[in-house]
Amino acid sequence: MQNISEIEELIKLISRLPGLGPKSAKRIVLKLINNRDELVKPMANTLAQVYKNVIRCNSCGSLKSNLSGCLNCDNAKNKYSKICVVEDIADQWSIENSNIFQGYFHILGGTISSVGQRKEELLLDSLVERINKQKIEEVILATSATVEGQTTAYYVQDSLKNLDVKITKLAQGLPVGGEIESLDDGTLFSAFKNRSNLISNSD
Repeated sequence: MQNISEIEELIKLISRLPGLGPKSAKRIVLKLINNRDELVKPMANTLAQVYKNVIRCNSCGSLKSNLSGCLNCDNAKNKYSKICVVEDIADQWSIENSNIFQGYFHILGGTISSVGQRKEELLLDSLVERINKQKIEEVILATSATVEGQTTAYYVQDSLKNLDVKITKLAQGLPVGGEIESLDDGTLFSAFKNRSNLISNSD
């Protein structure tokens, strides 16, 4: 392989994407180079627009465009009483694609690590604000069945304990160590249908 710095740097960057290694990255780079007019140029333009205009919403944690606002927050045509709390946007997309859940989403933006970092980065203050403002009756904790996911779920539950809201958690069908985005629709359906009640402050 020729030592072309631009190509080597591109391979390194692409190999950092989930599910891709150096070999896959090389194949992708070759495909891009061989189709530079059809792929490279429009992709570069699109990536530039995404970098410029797409950001994370400070309220719900979902992605939004600077040009149109947050569709997740501005969903005025539907009024729901439930809000599903997930770790990241990939989890939201998986649940939305399954059509299992009808309600609002709140994306924390990650989990609490085993050493207690990143608590301040989770959108908990805005979650409390949304629960009160939108008159939410049930909060569904849809974190992964990993140690970090369960730790985060307990932390969120504790943060909401003084609110007048029912708190439930995905139950049967969610395998130990499983991540939400990797689950099939049947497993997600079972997890939502059999979710367990953690705490209710409405009684």
